Amino acid sequence: MNYAIFRSKPIYTLNDLAQIGSHNKREKKAYNSNPDIKKELSSNNIEIVPLKEKYVKGFYELTSDYKKEHEERMKTEREDRKKTFRQMLDSSKNCVADELLFTATNTFFQNMKREDIKEWADTCMEFVYNDLGYKKEQVLHATVHMDEKTPHIHCVVVPLVRKFDKRTNTERYTITKKQYIKDKIHLSELQDKYHKRLTEKGYDLERGIKNSDTKHIEIKEYKKINRSLEQKIKNRTETLNKEINELDEKMKKSKSLPFDKKHIIVEKETFDSMNKVIDESKKIKEIEPKIKTIFEEINTFSTNYKTMEKANQKYKREVNKLKEDNNKLERENNSLIYQLSQLFELLKKFLRKLLLRGNEFAKEESSNIVKECYNNEDFKMIDVVHISRGTTKQEELFDYVNAPEDYKERVRSKNEKVEQEKEDDLSL
Repeated sequence: MNYAIFRSKPIYTLNDLAQIGSHNKREKKAYNSNPDIKKELSSNNIEIVPLKEKYVKGFYELTSDYKKEHEERMKTEREDRKKTFRQMLDSSKNCVADELLFTATNTFFQNMKREDIKEWADTCMEFVYNDLGYKKEQVLHATVHMDEKTPHIHCVVVPLVRKFDKRTNTERYTITKKQYIKDKIHLSELQDKYHKRLTEKGYDLERGIKNSDTKHIEIKEYKKINRSLEQKIKNRTETLNKEINELDEKMKKSKSLPFDKKHIIVEKETFDSMNKVIDESKKIKEIEPKIKTIFEEINTFSTNYKTMEKANQKYKREVNKLKEDNNKLERENNSLIYQLSQLFELLKKFLRKLLLRGNEFAKEESSNIVKECYNNEDFKMIDVVHISRGTTKQEELFDYVNAPEDYKERVRSKNEKVEQEKEDDLSL
């Protein structure tokens, strides 16, 4: 059976995007890590959506409006919060691009001409545009690799969209894969659509096993299967040779028998022996191509699995290292969060002191800082109310955070207590 294969892999940083671009465009001089790539055949690769520039440069051109919007926003940002466009992208939890892989079982491509593979690739791109919903201007690059054992498509898309931001009450650019592939359940539904689109175009492909958790067979199991099949062939061959030898002996011992041009008389024993030879020959003829096919599939799968197993071990080591680094960062982060919360408590006290006892300039600047902290979600509404109650900036800041009217009244009724607070020395 041949299976339709569609996978999605998010790309989180521009450095990763650059590495993927070098691979997809075959810009590396050597591919020691992947001996299956035959550079002498790379000229046969099919460019579905070409890209002359490097991936990162192409990405910047595709996201130029997003970059302008970000740089404009940074003009009014506090110095310690300013980030370049690249810094913002790399430090966010969102992906910068998504790599879509399309392929099928190796035997599906056998006897297919380059034009046929191009037609299959165009059907895959119809899925990208019509089922996933990407526009052509969102596709950074799409290519069919013909220089590896199994032809496959690498399609890199940038899920750039404009979304409404509740905090600023405006539409802003963002890159979000979830706009097109929400989760694993949605991905499975899309794989159904991909399979349907291919079969409707006449391609004989299976959907594949949904949510498959089938474990890989160990290499030693493959070898065991191979030995078993080889033994079957050997046994059949030995049986056939035995029957041929017996027939030969009986033919030698057979008496001269009368015959004419149309008929020959054979002893029953010899005739039975001949039938056995014919039967054994038929059995070998029937099973040999089947076993040969199984041999080829198992050997191919065994080789691929061995390669994947080596890569998997490498990734496991990298994952363990990342887990250690992550635990360390988490501890440091928790410590910083605690220190930051303490600093903000001091900042609240300091701002309240300035609003109570500072001159007009100090009060105006303090009020602006309170608003900025609220916009950045560093202060909650109750923090702003507590800082400003009973000060000359009370009404302005209450309105800024949309404090409820009944809440304002309760605070105003307690303002006489603030007069005493003004007389006290508010220490930090």
